[in-house]
Amino acid sequence: MTDSWHTFLRTHGAIIEHDHIAHYGNPATELAAAASAIVMVDLSHFSLLEFSGEDAQAFLQGQLSCDMRKIISRESACYGSYCTPKGRMLASFLIWKDKDRYVMQLPSALHTTIYKRLSMFVLRSKVTLSNNSKGAICIGLAGRDSTMLIQQVGGTVPDNHQGMTCNDHCQVIRLGQDRFMLIIASGKAPAIWQQLHEHATPAGAACWDWLTICAGIPVITPATQEQFVPQMTNLEIIGGVSFDKGCYPGQEIIARTHYLGKTKRRMYLATIPSVTPVLAGDELFSDDMPEQSSGMIVSASPAPGEGYDVLVVLQTSSVETAARICWKNPQGPALTILPLPYTVT
Repeated sequence: MTDSWHTFLRTHGAIIEHDHIAHYGNPATELAAAASAIVMVDLSHFSLLEFSGEDAQAFLQGQLSCDMRKIISRESACYGSYCTPKGRMLASFLIWKDKDRYVMQLPSALHTTIYKRLSMFVLRSKVTLSNNSKGAICIGLAGRDSTMLIQQVGGTVPDNHQGMTCNDHCQVIRLGQDRFMLIIASGKAPAIWQQLHEHATPAGAACWDWLTICAGIPVITPATQEQFVPQMTNLEIIGGVSFDKGCYPGQEIIARTHYLGKTKRRMYLATIPSVTPVLAGDELFSDDMPEQSSGMIVSASPAPGEGYDVLVVLQTSSVETAARICWKNPQGPALTILPLPYTVT
């Protein structure tokens, strides 16, 4: 987040904690708006890594789980993961092309470690890694009539899910039926923000996290690094894993998991009736496996009203047998499994 953007948001009521927008004075009202109205969210809790140079595509193709051939133009974005040689996820991200460079959006808490690790493998490749988190402002926009607002600020609305449009004002990526991300040059961001504000409620980072959870999109954080192979988080269902692109770290294990049959652990959407904060990395227990943890929280956010909505990785057998699944210990609050917006097989 640039200092000028930081100051601009403060003058419009933003409460900034750890360099991220926590809320605008009333988190409960903002969450309610996220569920029923239009919200706009500064996405400074994510960082942008840029990859440029004539070998950028080939380098990323050999490092990431997604197929970079699908985003050779500025028409689409793609989810993906960066894994250890054992197939465990170090990061999840959204990646797209901007002119002659690729831009990866991932949680700010992972920026430094992922930047350093990827830099180690550049070797003689003609690739340059850089941080563009201060050169561009990302704003999340969600809710019915979001498309109308995008058109009012001069943007073109992508037709397809993960589709992308570009013009002089901003880039727009469609993340769902009524959920979008706008990537704006930092100098133009205040004017566009004010235009959006005429019809949208400013909201803190937790609101975007909640919307991402409801969409079934996994976000790896330091608490969950190296805990899951991509299929456990349904990443291949949302287009983040290619099984015919060739080698990358962890590819052999990820492919074996795919071709040998059904994944024993999957990600589910659930709600937990708790007033105590639920955190990524918290363990889960089920009555069909009383002696050991049967799952883990991938991400969590306060839900509109009460409790927490969460994405969880669980033993599929526990869900299929309707076992009682509890948070943190076998006697903890029980989860209620909710439907995801896509089909898990």
